[in-house]
Amino acid sequence: MRESVGEQPITFELALQVADAAVFAKTSRHLRNIEVAVLRGSWFGQRYDKIAAESGYAPEYIKHDVGPKLWQLLSSSLGEKVSKNNLVAVLAQRANQDAGENLVAASESIKLNSLVGLVPLSSPFYVEREPVESRCYQEIMKSGALIRIKAPSQMGKTSLMVRILAHVKQNNSDAGDVYTVSLSLQRADRAVLTDLDKFLRWFCASITRKLQLPYKLEDYWSETFGSKNNCTAYFEDCLLPEIKGNLVLGIDQVDEVFLHPEIADDFFTLLRSWYEEAAYGDSGNPLWQNLRLVIVHSTEVYIPLDINKSPFNVGLAIELQAFTSEQVGDLAQRYRLNLSETELSQLMQLVAGHPYLVQQALYHLAQQDLTLSQLVQTAATDAGIYYNHLHRHLRSLQEHPELASAYDQVIKASKPVELEQLLAFKLHSMGLVTLRGNQVVSSCELYTRYFSDRIPSP
Repeated sequence: MRESVGEQPITFELALQVADAAVFAKTSRHLRNIEVAVLRGSWFGQRYDKIAAESGYAPEYIKHDVGPKLWQLLSSSLGEKVSKNNLVAVLAQRANQDAGENLVAASESIKLNSLVGLVPLSSPFYVEREPVESRCYQEIMKSGALIRIKAPSQMGKTSLMVRILAHVKQNNSDAGDVYTVSLSLQRADRAVLTDLDKFLRWFCASITRKLQLPYKLEDYWSETFGSKNNCTAYFEDCLLPEIKGNLVLGIDQVDEVFLHPEIADDFFTLLRSWYEEAAYGDSGNPLWQNLRLVIVHSTEVYIPLDINKSPFNVGLAIELQAFTSEQVGDLAQRYRLNLSETELSQLMQLVAGHPYLVQQALYHLAQQDLTLSQLVQTAATDAGIYYNHLHRHLRSLQEHPELASAYDQVIKASKPVELEQLLAFKLHSMGLVTLRGNQVVSSCELYTRYFSDRIPSP
């Protein structure tokens, strides 16, 4: 416990509530885990290097990035100068004056939204899975960075990608501007995805349009040099020089290319070559150091790629996991729900921390549409809140009998099942199974209950 002179002593827990409430009221977001760690260490008089050692981060990152930005954030949120030295006094004074008022204001500012797909940047319902965010934010600030984000469907990949792009734009300290482009390969027509030249033309044209630059594709496209060289020349001679700064390119739904081996090998080899060109430094074209890539995909890379030409074994690899019980409990509080340990355990048993399923459950509970007991009882029925989500998966299984048959084996087995690799990867990308080495299990009770009597036996 720490206290300030002339004020009633307060615990760190209360100080954290006051700080978090003020930040939430100002920015509509809660303090991140790394910020809480710095706040706690500073509250108890720790030096930055000790805070860094205990939280697993580089001392320079805590001292020159997280710390200064935290004091700036608290100063803005509390309306007075906050530093490592006066932190205790400021929060103790605020706690004694109006902590309760601040907490109520923050609570009342929450607007409930049924989250489907991307969690908006301003949403208070985005759950950070530290140290994932901090590692990504550090990496993306490096020249020529490459980040690979992998997780099954609806696990929060795109929401993380968007935050990475926003972070680098807001925190760029390099000379020149930063331009960010988010491109989903799901938007490419099927005809485009079956021809490398058409695909790379579409790729370049889409980025040009998003950057709002003049369309000069024909000036840099020649039958003599081939599609990959043309695409490289377009970036090297047109896009990168034109923007006079850094380009951070987020490529979402990369799995679409896995389905088209006629273009996959060349496209991924191209991305790897750009990454290596940036790594060469002075021996290569320095312009490539201005390109940073974030690649997002849902499943393992099941197409054969030369290990020396693949972008999937370089850069920073991030694999998003399901929410923990603690994260679900924290999210429930943001929805103004007070779940008991038993209730939290019931919800975790049903959906196993799957981000989308958790968000939907908490939204409906907060809306008082039903009780948790009713939610659990009806969840795996066509009368439950997951009706549309489950039907979408059911249609996919019905359209692909080989997947349905494989999943039927999984949910009827009493222990992990080994499936043909491609089937296992596809079921995992859908979120229906969890990989355990070379074997799989059904990812949650909800899916097991719903599909157990809906998949026709072969």
